[in-house]
Amino acid sequence: MRFVIVGEALVDVVPDGSGTRDLPGGSPANVAVTLGRLGHRPTLVTSLADDARGSLVRGWLAASGVEVRAAVPATGRTSTAAVVLGADGGATYEFDVAWDLPAALLADATGDADVVHAGSIATVLAPGADVVEAALRAARGSALVSFDPNARPAITPDVDEARARVERLVGYADVVKVSEEDLGWYYPGTDPVDAARTWATSGPAVVVVTLGGDGAVVVRGTPWCVSRA
Repeated sequence: MRFVIVGEALVDVVPDGSGTRDLPGGSPANVAVTLGRLGHRPTLVTSLADDARGSLVRGWLAASGVEVRAAVPATGRTSTAAVVLGADGGATYEFDVAWDLPAALLADATGDADVVHAGSIATVLAPGADVVEAALRAARGSALVSFDPNARPAITPDVDEARARVERLVGYADVVKVSEEDLGWYYPGTDPVDAARTWATSGPAVVVVTLGGDGAVVVRGTPWCVSRA
């Protein structure tokens, strides 16, 4: 089975006792690494510069058997997420992310995929988000499409615009995984399971809502039902 993951690979700049340290990451890249460690040979389509941080990320991916197909960002820098710790120990992020993929690169990678997964910043940040959306739309029906709409208000402060795009992508997906926090940002004041039920009527076979330490809720598509895990 051929897995193609689409999305950002970046460096988390994490404070330590004497300054900061660089750790490779990115939600879609983490998915690719996990698949690789499970014995698959996934392909990650992403954006990486030819710099020290890009080399760090490439080495991390290669160590888990991930094939990388990358475009060089217009900034010439590998994307970063600087971790800022608050007084309560909670973390926020300051992003330096450029996301622009050539349509031909993505089409070539996804054309014969069995599973296509996309999520997080790559699905909402222009101009690359348009290319990702077109690829998921094209993959619908020929591959299993998985989508993780990881909300990033710092990247997309216009919630109405972000929600509209996410709802289109949900309609192309077969499987959606979303946290209750994400749904709380997209639909403030709405019960997250109710929001998932609405999503489940628009195309996906399964919507999984994660609830942190309280487990998860699985909502299946029409006729939908709810299961708690």
